Amino acid sequence: MNQCRLLSASVLLLVGFSMACNRSGQEQRAQQVGAAPEQSTTATGRSPLETRDANVPEQRPTFPEQTRAAALPASPAVAVTVLAKGLSHPWAVEPLPNGDLLITEKPGRLRIVSATGQLGAPIQGLPAVYATGQGGLLDVALSPNFSADQTIYWSFSEPRGAKGNATSVAKGVLSADRQRLERVRVIFRALPAYDGDKHYGSRLAFGPDGLLYVSLGERSDLGIRPQAQQLNSHMGKTLRLTSEGQPAPGNPFIGQAGALPEIWTVGQRNVQSLAFDASGQLWSVDMGPQGGDELNRLEGGKNYGWPLVTFGEEYSGEPVPNAVTTKAGFVDPVYYWDPVIAPSGAQFYSGEAFPAWRGNLFVGALKDRELVRLQLEKGRVTGEERLLSDRKQRIRDVRQGPDGALYVVTDESDGELWRIAPSAGPKK
Repeated sequence: MNQCRLLSASVLLLVGFSMACNRSGQEQRAQQVGAAPEQSTTATGRSPLETRDANVPEQRPTFPEQTRAAALPASPAVAVTVLAKGLSHPWAVEPLPNGDLLITEKPGRLRIVSATGQLGAPIQGLPAVYATGQGGLLDVALSPNFSADQTIYWSFSEPRGAKGNATSVAKGVLSADRQRLERVRVIFRALPAYDGDKHYGSRLAFGPDGLLYVSLGERSDLGIRPQAQQLNSHMGKTLRLTSEGQPAPGNPFIGQAGALPEIWTVGQRNVQSLAFDASGQLWSVDMGPQGGDELNRLEGGKNYGWPLVTFGEEYSGEPVPNAVTTKAGFVDPVYYWDPVIAPSGAQFYSGEAFPAWRGNLFVGALKDRELVRLQLEKGRVTGEERLLSDRKQRIRDVRQGPDGALYVVTDESDGELWRIAPSAGPKK
């Protein structure tokens, strides 16, 4: 009888151990301490905007309203004007001081669209791009002194021969007839080159300090992904450069053995959104794994965790290897989306056309095919709204023009440029 009882106890112990080992690794790493319980209303008393099933339901936020913020009251009616059609996967829009707009197309074309919608011929003089997969001609930005120097900066995936490809940044001067770029130079090349076609980043943003901030993806694959945590690689980092592509003085890792001096922040996956707010604070929106798109407040020298800290999981549904949702020494995201929106392009609004939007952050959503509006108060997201959902197009970039309107490009084979302005009629 004692032997039978001992055998039964052993079997139960083995079964329990087997069940524990077979639990989802994602569930095992979910951080429950201090987790905010799911509620039907938020701290504001309003219902959360997001009500769909989460990609990773076992994860819990680190603090209340870190995800699923309250639904904002509907925005004023807007008028959407399609300024241009027939663009091939446009990646960026950059308003010019006179109201015209620079557009990049991923296959490698840079164009000017007039304020009235006339589509210009491709501007000549750009170096070759690696236009495969997610690669191609990416972001474009004006020099802080553009009115005087007519200088344009752009990022692109550059072929690097047998070594593969990587993100590079170039600059050139727009000719007087606006038909070509002159004095073109590649001023920065990310290292290492890699034979892949994903996660290049890459946004460009000039700060109030006159320096150029550049976001770089970690190239996606498991073999290179850990380099997001390694200071001898540019992968998975935000950089701070001079206008000539040199490491900015005062960068946090200058002088540290083995560290690349251009690095500003560490541990990011595939940031395609950089934006400065009215106070000069830099923010990023990182295209995370399934269940882990993140809004982050960027500060020099800080580590944002990827791939060691994330709220997401692999697209296969498996856990991100050896990852947790929060950990000492790593910065928690200000906000995350679950399910993901696939963010790309961001703009803090400061114009006169929409007074109710001032200080709000707009983010393009590729997967959800809409424009996301976030309300931030004291560094936290307190409300969210989705716009342009009825148009069902992948929004790649959003920028504010000198007229206070928002300009959007859609990532489609027949991509479009939209102007979003106030309307006295029904909301569209």
